[in-house]
Amino acid sequence: MATTHAAALTRTFRPAYELDLRLTLGQLQRGHSDPTYRVAADGAVWRSARTPDGPCSLRITARRDTGEVTGEAWGPGAAWQLDRLPALLGADDDPAAFPSHHHPQIHDAFRSRRGLRMPRTGLVLAALIPSILEQKVTTIEARKAFRLLVLWYGEPAPGPAPDGLRVIPDAATWSRIPTWDWHRAGVDHKRSRTIMEALRVAPALERTAPLANAEASRLLKCVPGIGVWTTAETMQRSHGDPDALSVGDLHLAKQVCYALTGTPGDDARMLDLLEPYRGHRHRAALLLRMTGPRTPRRAPRFAPRDYSRI
Repeated sequence: MATTHAAALTRTFRPAYELDLRLTLGQLQRGHSDPTYRVAADGAVWRSARTPDGPCSLRITARRDTGEVTGEAWGPGAAWQLDRLPALLGADDDPAAFPSHHHPQIHDAFRSRRGLRMPRTGLVLAALIPSILEQKVTTIEARKAFRLLVLWYGEPAPGPAPDGLRVIPDAATWSRIPTWDWHRAGVDHKRSRTIMEALRVAPALERTAPLANAEASRLLKCVPGIGVWTTAETMQRSHGDPDALSVGDLHLAKQVCYALTGTPGDDARMLDLLEPYRGHRHRAALLLRMTGPRTPRRAPRFAPRDYSRI
């Protein structure tokens, strides 16, 4: 039986800057199995969102000849999402202030990725929960947990969205997930407890979206279990913060130091090397992750743990 959908709301935006759509929005994707993000065969980027007005689906396409970007949105949150389409595409970002000249590796990476912008979703909880799931575990574990929980407790994305595209649960639904389903998804008690702490103050967290980056970051770190790394991973997406450096990451410091000096280093060394880029340290680190040489592996990979049996 054929399915009918409400007409899409549409907005066309012509950035006054060079934009690489896939590179910019790809920062919001939580791995290739992310059920909230999809790249269609025609190159359109689909993503779902849980906005203050309700769920929505967003389809974004770009024209190379004119530079125009068109957003089509469905669902109760469609208007809210389209109002923020420019911010989502990095209109609030200012890479012109990036001092790329301090190191040739970063300078070359910046030139080759001129279309990279920092996306600002304006949705704090949606960025925070996956970041908490990524605390102190392998990427494979975290992305599997996020995928399973969204599949179990999310809802189908509205409109003619691709099969399998889903909207993350709302705060009330996250708070009702039972202990055994956290364990089935591979989430230990410490991370699920931190998510519950965040859910208790979810409205206050969402009110940090329009705040200055420094103040929003300070308030996020007031939640028990949320430290520097989780705050940075959240701020990169919710606020498009180009300085939100993920200090404490298992691999980042080694990669940054190796790319800039040829020798792996720790967080302190990374902070020292990136000090000339203050205000844009996340941008510098991201460019190095995209283009820099990889640190040679000298240790076995961490094996994923099975929390469902704990």
